[in-house]
Amino acid sequence: MVRPLLPELVDEIIAAVGTVPAYQRPLEGEFGVGVRVGVEEALSHLVLEIEAAGPVPRSDVYHRLGRGEMRAGRSLDALLSAYRLGARVTWRRVAEACAAQGLEPGTLYLLAESIFAYIDVLSAESAEGYALEQTQLAGEVELARRRLVYLLVRDPAPDPEAVQVAAREAGWELPRTLAAVAIQLAAGSRPRTLALPPGALSETVGDVLCAILPDPDAPGRRAQLERAIGPAGLRAGLGTTVAWGDAALSFVRARAALALASASPELLAAPGAALISARDHAGRLLLAADRLLAAEFAATQLAPLAALSPRSSARLRATLAAWLDEQGRLGPAAARLGVHPQTARYRIARLRELFGGAMDDPEQRFWLALALRVS
Repeated sequence: MVRPLLPELVDEIIAAVGTVPAYQRPLEGEFGVGVRVGVEEALSHLVLEIEAAGPVPRSDVYHRLGRGEMRAGRSLDALLSAYRLGARVTWRRVAEACAAQGLEPGTLYLLAESIFAYIDVLSAESAEGYALEQTQLAGEVELARRRLVYLLVRDPAPDPEAVQVAAREAGWELPRTLAAVAIQLAAGSRPRTLALPPGALSETVGDVLCAILPDPDAPGRRAQLERAIGPAGLRAGLGTTVAWGDAALSFVRARAALALASASPELLAAPGAALISARDHAGRLLLAADRLLAAEFAATQLAPLAALSPRSSARLRATLAAWLDEQGRLGPAAARLGVHPQTARYRIARLRELFGGAMDDPEQRFWLALALRVS
């Protein structure tokens, strides 16, 4: 009576599993194959045990499912919930079919007891696989915290409920605000003695060590971070302060700040230069966000200088920058350039010939100054 139900039952159970928050994603690739194999194996083996009226040897697929959940960074609760859902769907469909064929109530009761007992056995096997994987990889709390880092900075962002569950498993209270830190690592290395501020989490993400810093604007927090980074001979980018749900955005900006340090050596000469803050250098990051567009913009704005010789172009570019920085004051601009005021006056007259009314238009002066910064 049960065997003919299996093909449709497999699809119905897989659809039900898709309602579990942790599995609300396309059932494709290795993950989708694993779910389907697990469901088909469970149903086929259940029928074999009904036919044999007793235990039948089975594969270790449920151990592997448990280990897979651990490696995927999910709690075991999600898998056990999926098992329970599968049991309820199976019982409902089987009970309807068997009752329609006149199966006695006593046999139905025994079948129901067998289905749920069977799920208990599968759950125990998966729990054992999950625990074995935990032991193999790391201590439970440490691993949960590393998994939480991945969840927080994942793009697209995970379901907030999944993050909250992961935080509880990690024994880490989600803060009102946080900032991500991207710490540069040598190839294949992971600093294990980095004295990060209290409450910080860290895990390697790609080619950087990602640290999650709670309450980053509290007094002394940045100094603590600088003391951890500098003496270790490392370089890091500090992301902007965000709500915990926007940790991925802070991490993107932290990585951009770290890249800015590599592209702008002058930043490393300042005090505390081992830590480059995205908030302190937001303007630079804005200009670097689309380098190709910024270069095109600068080339367009400064096009009148392109026809000059390289030497003349550089001289007038420096003069324009000094004149703009000094808000059109001739004397201070000449002093900044280290030239006679008459020389500066001549160069500025030449700039007026090239740029026309842009030199006297406040908005155009702004764009010229921005183009000079880009270039």
